[in-house]
Amino acid sequence: MAAETVSIETPNGEMAGFLVLPAETEPRPAVLVAQEAYGVDAHIRDVCRRLADAGHVALAPELYHRAGRHLAFDYRDFESARPLLNGLTNAGLEADLHAAIGFLHAEPRVGLSPVSALGFCVGGFVAFLAACRTEVAASVCFYGGGIVRARPGAKMRPLLEEADRIHCPLLGLFGEEDASIPADDVEAIRGRLARLGKTAEIVLYPGAGHGFFCDRRESYRPDAARDAWRRALAWLPRPHEPA
Repeated sequence: MAAETVSIETPNGEMAGFLVLPAETEPRPAVLVAQEAYGVDAHIRDVCRRLADAGHVALAPELYHRAGRHLAFDYRDFESARPLLNGLTNAGLEADLHAAIGFLHAEPRVGLSPVSALGFCVGGFVAFLAACRTEVAASVCFYGGGIVRARPGAKMRPLLEEADRIHCPLLGLFGEEDASIPADDVEAIRGRLARLGKTAEIVLYPGAGHGFFCDRRESYRPDAARDAWRRALAWLPRPHEPA
């Protein structure tokens, strides 16, 4: 496994990203890992390494790149992250996704292999947006907020009305005790995807709140996290088995 910080050209300047390559040398499927509100921090880098362990190329682009480089915040300091989070826009995120996907396809260890999206918190929103507006092969959304209704102060706009544009399988993973994403919103996502006939699965974990997957947060729930990771890996395009 090899990890490095890379630079990705976007219409709004250079965007840093954390890239992890698996040990295998042949082209592999890739996963765009979309950060939480707290940035590309140790948790997000660990997710990239776990994906590489499973045989994927993983890239976590720094979605706050318009405000600075390597911006990450303590989980107890959401107020420092809030202005950057609220400054994100659907159009800007879409541009970043296209740039990151292009970067991955130019990487010899990916080439023509499929690229998927997986994200947490705001990154779950980004993964949903990727399913609507890019050619990702699959999307995994961990507790993505703002998909159904706008968040106060945020420039990002809800995506549920764009769900008819989803072209790839989508997995949504939510916590039943998540105060920021009511169960009614989760059911609205489930219902709309079902009515549209999309290939989708929405999982709601009892006793889990927002951030249940992150083992660095007080909201971490090991059982839900283990099951969610199993489902996520099964949802992504599988790396080819050695001949």
